[in-house]
Amino acid sequence: MITQHPEYQYLDLLKEIMKSWGKKELFLTPEVQQQYIDRGEEFPYITSLFGRMMRFDLREWFPLLTTKKVFLKWVIVELLWLLKGSGNIKYLIDNNVHIWDERWWKKYVEMKKLEWETDLMDVKAYIEKVKSDEEFANKYADLGPAYPVNRRHFKGHDDREADQIAWVIEWLKNRPNRKSYVVSARHPCYTYEMAREWESMALPPCHTTFQFNVNDQGELSCALFQRSADMFLGIPFNIASYALLTMMIAQVTWLKVWEFVHFIGDAHIYSNQIEQVTEQISRSPRPIPTMKLNPDIMDIDAFTYEDFTLEWYDPHGTLKGEVVNIGGF
Repeated sequence: MITQHPEYQYLDLLKEIMKSWGKKELFLTPEVQQQYIDRGEEFPYITSLFGRMMRFDLREWFPLLTTKKVFLKWVIVELLWLLKGSGNIKYLIDNNVHIWDERWWKKYVEMKKLEWETDLMDVKAYIEKVKSDEEFANKYADLGPAYPVNRRHFKGHDDREADQIAWVIEWLKNRPNRKSYVVSARHPCYTYEMAREWESMALPPCHTTFQFNVNDQGELSCALFQRSADMFLGIPFNIASYALLTMMIAQVTWLKVWEFVHFIGDAHIYSNQIEQVTEQISRSPRPIPTMKLNPDIMDIDAFTYEDFTLEWYDPHGTLKGEVVNIGGF
C-alpha cells in the first residue's frame, strides 16, 4: 500500500536543493561565454547537492511525474534508440524526437571546421539533411561510442565487443540470483578528456552504471548510478526511462518486476530554471498512471513504440526550460 505519493521524493529533493541555494560555476567554452557576453547576460550556474537516492515501486504503478507533463513518446523512442546499439541519431530525428539534436549538430560543426569548411548549416538545416541524406547522416550524425554503442558493442582493450544487454538477459534467464548483472556506460579510454580526440565520446555519460537484481520472490529491480543529474529537465525522463527498461527486461526474462532505485551523484538545478522549479514544487501530485507492455513481446529488440500503453495519466501542464549549452566536447 502506498502511504505517500512517490513523486514527493522528487519534489522534496527539488525543495532541498532550492533551500540550500548556492552558486556553482559551470564549465563554459570561450565560444559559449562570448555568446552570453554579446547578449549582455550573466553566465548560467547551478546549485547542487551530492549523493541522493529515490525508490519507485513498479509492481502496480509507473513513475511518470504528474506535477508537469512528461512527453512519454520521447522517453520511449529514446529508450528504443538506446537499445539499438548505434550512436547515430537519425532514428530519433526520423521519429520526431529532438533531445540530442544540438549536441550532435555541435559535433558536425567541429568536424566541418577540421575540414576547413566555412559554409555551415544551422541546427534546423542540419536536421533536414540528416533526414534526407543517408550518407550525410552516416558521417555527421554518428558519434561512435555513445550510450547505445556501449550498451550493445562495448569495446575492450583488445577490440573484443560485449553486448551488455544481451548478456544480462541471457544470464537473468538462467542464473537470476547472481549479483553481477552490471551495465557500464563509462569507458575511460573513450571519455573525451582522457582519450585521443578521434576516439572520444561526444560527452562523458551521465548514466554511468546500472545493475539488475532479483529477490527471493523472483522480482526484478534495477539500480542506476547517475553521476550528473539535471533535476528539472533530465531526471523526469531518466526515471521513466529506467523504470520502463526494468519492466521490459523483466518481461523478456520471465520475471516479475519490483523496483527502480535511483542513486544520484551531483543533483543540480540550473539558474535559468528557478521560476519553473518554483512553480512545479507548488503543485500537488496527481494519481499515479499505469503502464502496460505488449505481453507477446519476448525479445528485447522486438519492442516498438506501439507496444507500450500508458493509462490514467492526468498531469499538470507543461513547464518548459532552456537547456544550458556549455559548448565543446
